Amino acid sequence: MKIIIKGKNMEVTPALKEYVEKRVGKIQKYFEGELREATVTLIVEKELHRVEVTIPLNGYILRGEEETTDMYTSIDNVVEKLERQVRKYKTRINKKLKYLSVLDLIPNDNNIQEEQFEPKIVRTKKFAVKPMPEEEAVLQMDLLGHNFYVFLNADTEEVNVVYKRKDGNYGLIEPELG
Repeated sequence: MKIIIKGKNMEVTPALKEYVEKRVGKIQKYFEGELREATVTLIVEKELHRVEVTIPLNGYILRGEEETTDMYTSIDNVVEKLERQVRKYKTRINKKLKYLSVLDLIPNDNNIQEEQFEPKIVRTKKFAVKPMPEEEAVLQMDLLGHNFYVFLNADTEEVNVVYKRKDGNYGLIEPELG
């Protein structure tokens, strides 16, 4: 797995780079050649050290972020968080495969209740999407008291999502086909 390490407001020392490669490289053991690349961003803001890790995985994105007053602790914490996510992902996949293989053994004439192993969509909401600038979408989101808002970006004419970040700022999600 190729690990891309970036530093923001700091220089990535060889020792820090080696530590990141060793710790983040542990995630590879959960997958059989499926992981190609991981992006690790090390950020220092005031006295806080934040580590952000993004790993593309079969159409999903495995992502973790941790922040402490020590960079090495942040790296350890984010790797633990990612390992929990991976175990959860693998458990779901395995349960689904076992469930499907058990279904093959059950004759079609049995009226056995199928057990659900995954969360299901319990509500669908439809709404009109009107073109607006990003700033207006943020205002609408705040007025509704939501932590995200879907809108048609007036500048790009694409559906976007604005969301409130943990740090109090806002994020924008733009679709990218590929």
